[in-house]
Amino acid sequence: MAGSPTARRRRLSIELKKLREKSGLTCAQVGQALDWSGSKVNRMETGSGRVQPSDVDALCRFYGTSDELREFLKSLAREAKTRGWWQVHGAGVPEWFNIYIGLEQDASTLRQYQCELLPGLMQTEAYARELHTTGAHMSAEDIDRAVRVRLERQEMLTRPDAPEAWFVVNEGAVRNVIGDREIMREQLEKILEITELPSVTLQVLPFDSGTYPATGSFTMLGFPAPEDPDLVYRDGITDAVYLEGEHHVREYTRAFDGLRAAALSPQRSARLVQSVVKEYSK
Repeated sequence: MAGSPTARRRRLSIELKKLREKSGLTCAQVGQALDWSGSKVNRMETGSGRVQPSDVDALCRFYGTSDELREFLKSLAREAKTRGWWQVHGAGVPEWFNIYIGLEQDASTLRQYQCELLPGLMQTEAYARELHTTGAHMSAEDIDRAVRVRLERQEMLTRPDAPEAWFVVNEGAVRNVIGDREIMREQLEKILEITELPSVTLQVLPFDSGTYPATGSFTMLGFPAPEDPDLVYRDGITDAVYLEGEHHVREYTRAFDGLRAAALSPQRSARLVQSVVKEYSK
C-alpha cells in the first residue's frame, strides 16, 4: 500500500473511478441511486475532498465488490485522513505543494527538467533560503519552515528504497548566481556530492545544445504499483498543474528523452560543474 496520505487518496480515487466505469454508470446516476449529488461522486473520484469510509462502504456495496476490496478501500479512506510530516509546517508549505510532496514521497522514479533553478532535492539551505526570501512574500518564520521542508525532502534520496532520480538542468541554472559566489560554490559542491548516490543521475544541458523539446521546467513521477499511473507536475508562482492522461505522460516522456539526448553525459556534466566550482573559488 502506498505510504503517504496523498498517495492513498490518489489510489482510492483511481479505484473508485474504475468501479463506476466498470458499472457503466455516470456520476449523476450513481449519486441518484445513493441519494447523493453527482458532484459528490465526482469529488470522490478526483480526490478533491475528504472521503469518508462510510461513503466508500456504500459505494462498494452498490457496485457489488468483494468484501476484501471493500475493506481495502475503506482502509485507504481512513489512512488518507492522516497528516504527512510536511503538513505540520503550516503556511511554510502552500496547499497545492502539499499534494506534490505527498506524491513525491511515494515515487519510485523521478525525472525532472529545470531550466532556471537547480533542483529542490539538491539545494543547500543557503540557496533555498535565498530563493524563498527573494521570491515570496513570506514571514521569516514561514521561510524557516519552507526551507526545513525542502531539506527534509532531500532525505528520500538516501533511503534504502530511494527513487531512481534523473535530473536534467540547463547550464544557465548552474551558472546563475543565487545569493553570491560563495553560496553558489557550496551549492555546486553539494550537487557533485549528491550525484555520487547510486540512485541519482544529473545531466547538464549546455548553452550550445541547439533546440530542445521543452519550454519550461517539469517533473515526472512514477510509482511502484501498476495501478498508480505516472503523472507530470508543473508549478507556477501560486498554483500547480498535474497531468495524468496517457497522452500527456507519453509526450513529456518523449520530451525528457530528447533533453537527455541533447544534454552532456553525466561524466561531462560533472566536469562542467567542477569547472564552475573552480571559477567561484577564485
